[in-house]
Amino acid sequence: MTEPLSPGEYRDLLSRALEGTVDADTRLPTPHTLYMPDAHRTALYVDSTVVQGDRGVGKTFWARSLLEPDLREAAATEYRISRLNRLHVTPGFGMDVGSRHYPGPLVLPSLLAGGTLPEEIWYAVLLTALGQSELLNMADWSDRVTWARTHPGPAESTIAQADAQAAAENMVHLLVFDGLEHLHTDWDTRNRLIAELLRVAMRMRFGTRNIRLKVFLRPDMFDAAKQLFPDASKLSGNAALLTWSRADLYGLLFHHLGNEDDEAAERFRRTTGGWKHSDPGAPVRYVPPAAVRNDEREQQRLFERLADPYMGTNVRQGRPYTWLPNHLMDSNGLISPRSFLRALDVAAETTRSTRPSHTRALHHDAIRSGVRQASVVRVDQICEDTPWVERAIEPLRGCQVPIAQGKIISIWKDSELPLRLREDSAHYAQVDRPELVRTGPRHADDLSRLVRELIDLGVLRNRDKKPVAELDEFSLLDLPDIYRLAFGLGRLGGIPLAGR
Repeated sequence: MTEPLSPGEYRDLLSRALEGTVDADTRLPTPHTLYMPDAHRTALYVDSTVVQGDRGVGKTFWARSLLEPDLREAAATEYRISRLNRLHVTPGFGMDVGSRHYPGPLVLPSLLAGGTLPEEIWYAVLLTALGQSELLNMADWSDRVTWARTHPGPAESTIAQADAQAAAENMVHLLVFDGLEHLHTDWDTRNRLIAELLRVAMRMRFGTRNIRLKVFLRPDMFDAAKQLFPDASKLSGNAALLTWSRADLYGLLFHHLGNEDDEAAERFRRTTGGWKHSDPGAPVRYVPPAAVRNDEREQQRLFERLADPYMGTNVRQGRPYTWLPNHLMDSNGLISPRSFLRALDVAAETTRSTRPSHTRALHHDAIRSGVRQASVVRVDQICEDTPWVERAIEPLRGCQVPIAQGKIISIWKDSELPLRLREDSAHYAQVDRPELVRTGPRHADDLSRLVRELIDLGVLRNRDKKPVAELDEFSLLDLPDIYRLAFGLGRLGGIPLAGR
């Protein structure tokens, strides 16, 4: 009979398995980390051109997995998508420095400054991926772009021939685009680049049988691109959305624990039972049983081996299995797996340092500390992605939630928020097209509209039953804990702020 892991052994296994999860974008996926939630299956359909997801939900993970033959083969098997085994995959854009497949962060701005159109850049990338011989012999991207511009006939022939050859081989050319938030520091330029990329993707989607582009984007970036390229809405029908349910999150956790390369992970697999080993000759990978992946009752039973049964002395204070994801959720009900794993990593370290002899691997107060740290990470991310959010929420620091909309707007006026937003927007606005401003509300003085925008982003929560468009000065608004804690707002009876 296998001896169960002790609390200290579970704690150490958690720390090893979750190390570096907050830096997932900088770590290459491996068979150990390849976890496949059922809800992500559509993201890997070859004809799903756009894959949407917020920061930390797996866009870069899946983009890189598609580029790796071993991981792609594993996904084809587990998701039962045989077409994944018949792909020629090439990066169209990403974070690799010095890639020969696409112009990098220094080259791309210089191309645009020289008058190159975004569409010309993407066609040069496409033709290079399809093996156009003249382009392959050119080291300079400006020469490649010039060739694509001045040889439209041969360029079209290259696409047609590559499409026909792929059909004869029963293969598909797939170009993968990720990290598009780093295309350009100017938001308007970035949005134009993405809009033209989607235009090229749509032409390949509807004009060829065997050439496809897969574009990983944040939802706000997709919405901004559609303002510039209305036909991009045609790609919405087959767009995929990366989301995580509570069962998915715990399945991911247990997958990490079971795929560590040590004796503790082996004992964990034996005590839970039913894990499947990868096929002989394939990279070592263990797939958890269906109950560990999807059965919340079984997951809760298993998680309570690691964590205290309650978030205090009794059930009225909540059970960790449900409490943790509930407090990491934004107002749209979305949770980042990066936030979830970060909270657990911090909880393990905090328990080790403050209660090393505790009878569970995770003390309930340490789980609260994990949520506080996850909030710091999430707020840093949204402030980087959408800087005006910090402008709007920072004046509310020290307030208690829920809070009336009228009080929020009064604080904003006292802090001259409209002026600050106008100053920020002036860097990017196009006077003739105010709808293209993406640094805040499209009209900086419409603070009621700013409230609605923050609700749409998941930062503010509407506590009233009425529709968002009917909110008034007496309507109560809230911040979910994933934002409230780091932004420094209090809540009676809620998780206290750090230091209190």
